Amino acid sequence: MGFRQLLGVLCLVGATAGAAAGDLVVVGTGDGMDVLRAVGAAYTADNPETSVFVPPSVHSSGGISAVRTGAATLGRIARPLTLEERAEGIIEIPVFRLPSVFIVNPAANVRHLTVEQATRVFRGEITNWREVGGTDLRIKVVTRDEADSTLKVLRATMPGWRDLALTERTKLAPTTQAAFDLVAELPGAVSFAPYSRSLEGIVLVPELDGRHVTDPDYPSAVTLSLIYREATVNAPALDFVRYLFSPKARTLIRNFGGIPVRVQS
Repeated sequence: MGFRQLLGVLCLVGATAGAAAGDLVVVGTGDGMDVLRAVGAAYTADNPETSVFVPPSVHSSGGISAVRTGAATLGRIARPLTLEERAEGIIEIPVFRLPSVFIVNPAANVRHLTVEQATRVFRGEITNWREVGGTDLRIKVVTRDEADSTLKVLRATMPGWRDLALTERTKLAPTTQAAFDLVAELPGAVSFAPYSRSLEGIVLVPELDGRHVTDPDYPSAVTLSLIYREATVNAPALDFVRYLFSPKARTLIRNFGGIPVRVQS
C-alpha cells in the first residue's frame, strides 16, 4: 500500500470514529458528496434500520484502499478502476455523471467565458477579470494535483487542456471541498469542480461558449461510481446500490444537477 492510500485509510478511521455499528459508510472521492448524502438521507428515511454515512473526502484512492482492506464495505470513486484493481475483485457500479465546471468567486462578476478564455486564465495569460468582462480584480487560480478526477476530465475533453501547463502562480487545494471553500472565500479566485446545484448562489458557474452547465452538449463530465468486493459486500450495501437506480433516487440525483447513468440491461 502506497503512502497516499495508507493516509486515506487513516483519514477514514478518523472520519468515521463517531459512526454507529449499524451505519453504512460510503467512503472516497469528494465528487458528488452532496448528491450521495441527499440520496443516503432518503434511503435512511425509507429504511430506518440502516443509516447511510458519507464522510468527507479521502479521494478515490482512499476509497479503493478502504474497500480493498475491508475498512469500508462501499467506496465512491470518480475515476475508472484499473485492470489491477479489478483483478483484486473490486466491482465498479457507475451511478451518475456530474459536469466538470469552472467556479469563480462572485466578486469577479463573470458569468460567461469562452473555452479559450478559460484556458488562458489557467495558463496565466489573463490575470485580471476585467479582461473578460468582469470586475477590475486580480485573478487567483486555485488548482488541484494531477491525480484529481476533474482535472483529468478537463485534460481529456476540453480543447487546449491535454498538455496545458497551469500557471505557477496558483494555490494548490488538497480536496474538492478545499478548492470550493477557497473560491467561495477568496475574491478573484477561480478553480474547477464537479457541478452541483448547491454551488449556485455561493460561487459563479460561468457558461462556456454560450452553453449552460445543464445543456446536453456541455463538454466535460466526471462519472461517480460505487465500488465493493463480492467477498465482503453485505445485504444493506447491495440494497443501497439498488436504491440508487430507483425512480426516487434518480429524481434526487437530477435535482442536484447530476445525470443518472442508463440502467444496464
